[in-house]
Amino acid sequence: MPKLPKGPLRGLVLMTLFIANTFVVGVPIVIISLFKVVVPIAAFRRWIGAVLMRLAEAWVAINAVLVRLTQRIDWRVSGLEGLQRDGWYLVIANHRSWVDILVLQTVFSRRIPFLKFFIKDSLKWVPVLGMAWWALDMPFMKRYTKEQIARRPELRGTDLKATQRACEKFRDHPTSVINFVEGTRFTPVKKAATRSPYRYLLRPKAGGIAFVMEALGPILSDMLDVTIAYPDGDCSLWDVCCGRVSTIIVDVQRRKLPVRQAAGDYVGDGEFRGKFQEWLGNVWAEKDVRLAGWLDQGTSSADRR
Repeated sequence: MPKLPKGPLRGLVLMTLFIANTFVVGVPIVIISLFKVVVPIAAFRRWIGAVLMRLAEAWVAINAVLVRLTQRIDWRVSGLEGLQRDGWYLVIANHRSWVDILVLQTVFSRRIPFLKFFIKDSLKWVPVLGMAWWALDMPFMKRYTKEQIARRPELRGTDLKATQRACEKFRDHPTSVINFVEGTRFTPVKKAATRSPYRYLLRPKAGGIAFVMEALGPILSDMLDVTIAYPDGDCSLWDVCCGRVSTIIVDVQRRKLPVRQAAGDYVGDGEFRGKFQEWLGNVWAEKDVRLAGWLDQGTSSADRR
């Protein structure tokens, strides 16, 4: 289809198409999900879950097609060889923008199982999407401050228990669990505030992936270490829709999970926790070097998709 000139008109058209796709696919997901509530038969619920997953994959695929039809983005992606749709993957990534979610869904669409995100509990009230996320077994997480835990010690470990409950569901069918290890989007202000030792990254938080690895254990196929870069500068979804993003780099590093990292008591074993954090710190240092190579010296090291 002919591409509109860069700017708000193109952005409005693509954003409208995104919203339309969300309602066209999201409403059936919500309706079908009601059967999960009213029919207490495990086999039937698994079948309904498979139907819902196919609808979600169609939503992602349509979004990807809309982007490719309306934008001239140079996608430079490496490391997708040998991925399987019937495996279990732990996906970790740096976090530069909300565009990262669209990027990850586009790159991994129908190459690995549908990505499961850990979502803030408050977002379950978002119209259509909140119900759809619940139907797709997205884990909702409540975050408590140190002050709240100090007042109510019984809240300690709530995140771990929620992660374990979610991962029990993931054992029934191939799943990809995504974790933005930095916990929030990178900005220079946050980098300075947290005294990050990296140039393009915040300090990684090890607890989330440690809990997933402990809960899923040996059924995990691999860890996919994803590095995302926007050579044009950090961008918003609106920037993408308006055609202001010319290049997106995605590098996927497959990492076998060492037994010593995949099995251990992160909360109760201080020595294990220290080694786990050191291991993740090394992974993050390698990622920072990759980002520096692209953002400081160009993008020739990434392969064109």
